[in-house]
Amino acid sequence: MSDSPGCPLTDVAVAYLPRLAEVASEPGLAAAVDQHAAAVCDALVPAQRGPEGRTVRREELADYVLGFTDGLSEAEWTEPAGHDFVTLRLTAVCRLIQEHDLLDA
Repeated sequence: MSDSPGCPLTDVAVAYLPRLAEVASEPGLAAAVDQHAAAVCDALVPAQRGPEGRTVRREELADYVLGFTDGLSEAEWTEPAGHDFVTLRLTAVCRLIQEHDLLDA
């Protein structure tokens, strides 16, 4: 992940948004990304629920991404060729970014 001073969601979107197209054609991967997106939503505090479901706020998701990617840096994680827990989680973050228009916020 980059050390840019901007929003961490931008970095994740640049790196992992293309993976959404990859998983769309693979039902098993799409389901895994859905499960990861739900887990990320559950991890965000405080839970904000509106009439249409959970509201994901940019600041909360950015804080989550910062903590997650800091842990990856400490573990010296490197991206594999396929899909692992980390790539699925970051792809799920991209799905949330898209669904909630968080880059336009």
